[in-house]
Amino acid sequence: MVSALDRKLLRDLWRLKGQVLTIALVVACGIGAYVAMRSTWTSLTGSRDAYYQRYNFADVFVQLRRAPESVASQIAELPGVARAEARIVYDVMVPIDSLPEPATGRLVSLPDTGLPMLNGLHMRAGRLPEPGRPDEVVVVESFALEHDLEPGDRLPAVIGGALRKLHIVGIAMSPEFVIMARPAELAADNATFAALWMRRSVLAPALQMEGSFNNLTLELQPGASAEEVIAAVDHLTASYGGLGAVDRSKQTSNFYLDSELNGLEAFATVVPMIFLAVAAFLLNVVLSQLISLQRQLIAVLRALGYSARALAMHYFKLVTVIVGLGTLMGIPLGSYLGESFTALYTTFFKFPDMIYGLNWEMAIISFLVSLAAGLSGAMLALWQVLKLKPAESMRPPAPARYKLSWLDKSGILQVLGTSAMMIIRELRRRPLRLLLSSVAIAAAVGIIIVGRFGYDSFDALITGPLHEEQRGDLIVVFDQAVSGRAVRDLAHEPGVLDAEGQRVVPVRLRSGPLYRDTAIMGVADQPRLRRIVDRQAKVVELGDGLAVSAKLAEVLHLGPGDRVEVEIREGQRGTRTMVIAQLVDDAFGLQAYMKMSRLHQVLGQEQAVSLVNLRVDDNYTTALEERLKEIPGVAQVTRTDALVERFRESSGEYMLVMTLILAGFGAVIAIGVVYNNARVALAVRSRDLASLRVLGFTRREISAVLLGELAIQMLIAVPIGMVLGTYWAHGVMSTVDPETYRLPITISPQSYAFAALVSCAAGLVSALLVRRKLDRLDLIEVLKTRE
Repeated sequence: MVSALDRKLLRDLWRLKGQVLTIALVVACGIGAYVAMRSTWTSLTGSRDAYYQRYNFADVFVQLRRAPESVASQIAELPGVARAEARIVYDVMVPIDSLPEPATGRLVSLPDTGLPMLNGLHMRAGRLPEPGRPDEVVVVESFALEHDLEPGDRLPAVIGGALRKLHIVGIAMSPEFVIMARPAELAADNATFAALWMRRSVLAPALQMEGSFNNLTLELQPGASAEEVIAAVDHLTASYGGLGAVDRSKQTSNFYLDSELNGLEAFATVVPMIFLAVAAFLLNVVLSQLISLQRQLIAVLRALGYSARALAMHYFKLVTVIVGLGTLMGIPLGSYLGESFTALYTTFFKFPDMIYGLNWEMAIISFLVSLAAGLSGAMLALWQVLKLKPAESMRPPAPARYKLSWLDKSGILQVLGTSAMMIIRELRRRPLRLLLSSVAIAAAVGIIIVGRFGYDSFDALITGPLHEEQRGDLIVVFDQAVSGRAVRDLAHEPGVLDAEGQRVVPVRLRSGPLYRDTAIMGVADQPRLRRIVDRQAKVVELGDGLAVSAKLAEVLHLGPGDRVEVEIREGQRGTRTMVIAQLVDDAFGLQAYMKMSRLHQVLGQEQAVSLVNLRVDDNYTTALEERLKEIPGVAQVTRTDALVERFRESSGEYMLVMTLILAGFGAVIAIGVVYNNARVALAVRSRDLASLRVLGFTRREISAVLLGELAIQMLIAVPIGMVLGTYWAHGVMSTVDPETYRLPITISPQSYAFAALVSCAAGLVSALLVRRKLDRLDLIEVLKTRE
């Protein structure tokens, strides 16, 4: 049998259905954002870990110039090494007619029989190359999908100086190439960077590497120290052109993957928590106001014998129903969005199986947080009523004290009119309600800004630092450093308007136990086509010393004037101690910079370049690219506009979808907040407004009194919300600082305008709905005596 209080609960839910629905939507948006983003992160990390374990992703990677097989045997016997696999890895040019620039193919040798022990292949189509077949190759799936390649197709590649037509026999994936990105590049490049697997007995003669290897992968024993193993490996490979062993965290694909996942983890923790906290705060405020309106009814129920416990349980059920309704909407919404986000990531992360699973732990936590917030607001308001004696509670609250303010004495209010006078006085009487309502609306404005600022920052990164940094049209990369004469030779090619060389020297920077593998970028003394710029897109003038990224200095715990050990990893190797002359707050990577002339003095070398930046007449670009493909020693030719576009595509699509959804959540919360504020204000002042109608005020005039308060709340809330959103944006970015690129914190005027527009639109819709309620106000019922 349904009790009287339960019947009251059902009637309250029906009577307040509009407010119940909007409050539930606020809860649903908070829970949905939290569940979606956390589930996306847990699904991606779970898929990655399962992939790495199933296909034996290596623990340590070693790159060197050339070493005999005996060195691999020595490394395999080092303490802590479980397995070692020697390979040949070599980058070749892959000229494809459909591409304006030649692609790069990374040839990776396979054992002559079977699959590799480490970094195994997941075959998506076809088969492995058969031993002795000279041109059979397996192609990575991401590249094959970009160019519609299938087993049986032919793929051109320049191997050992000769153009060969490789026969594609299989399409595969590997944990080594989850993200197809070259070292130090901005983003993945599935179209122009491919992994190609060939049998070692075929690849070694073509590269004159019989009995030798230039790449080694290691699996460590459980509990083994990666640092100790790496130090021992570096010692053994130093005389063979070792470029420095790295653990899996610094392997290119995994580095980019970890960077993306770490950024997503921070974003998926901070942003949803802001949403959930705002939703919880709004729930607290609105429910406390709703229960305060039932002060006299609660007193009557107490006088009729209902205990405080029974009443508390009644309102507990009310809050639970509202939060439960929001949860029932939020969890499916979060699950759907989480699955959609995860599917969107499959275009960037190549896993054999993308395992999506709803994070029920996060769903339960978000429900409990919302319930606790709602209960705290409801129970606080209930306690304030219950602590009074029933006879006192039955009377309306004592009128607020009133005294003349300086506005009254100045005569300003009289000039503004009667309606304005009543609005100002009402706000003065209840400053706490004004404050809470304004803060609630401001919070909604703030989360709309948080939802949009990521896209603004990403766009600012591209149009600012990236645009100012890359001023050329083509980047020509050589397979090894060449004479500076190459710059003059390329400058005389038809269509070339300007040419500028760069020297890139691989180094390991070490400060005590801390180190990073990077490169010193030697730039022209007066750079024109490749400039050094900071995150504010301001050109940085280099001095004569060593400059490093501010982020790199932070990682190594260094500052200007500190000494750093520089281990040169090419040419005449050695270790030099250098002083950090300046820090560069750049946007990309962990870089070190020097003037090229000074760098050559430090190295004791003649002028040489690793790459050349070209500014080219548009009419000659295609012909020049064809010519560059034929020049021996050219490893890669890249259009800078294509580089920027790939970066935009790889990160911009996800960023746009994410920000639009979060902004949508913020808009729904804003509408819910403004509407509930207006409805509560109507309920609180219905008796006063009805009295005004009886005294002769028109509907328009009493509407102006009520809606004028809402307008003032909006005017106060919007600028506060903008400040709050900016502060939150800085808080979010302080947790997301990847080593690949760093977004400048930028909020466009359009984002501020959008947040204000959505809030004002929510206010307008709420005003129209409240105006309808005012028009239907039952004057006789409202004015009945309730003492």
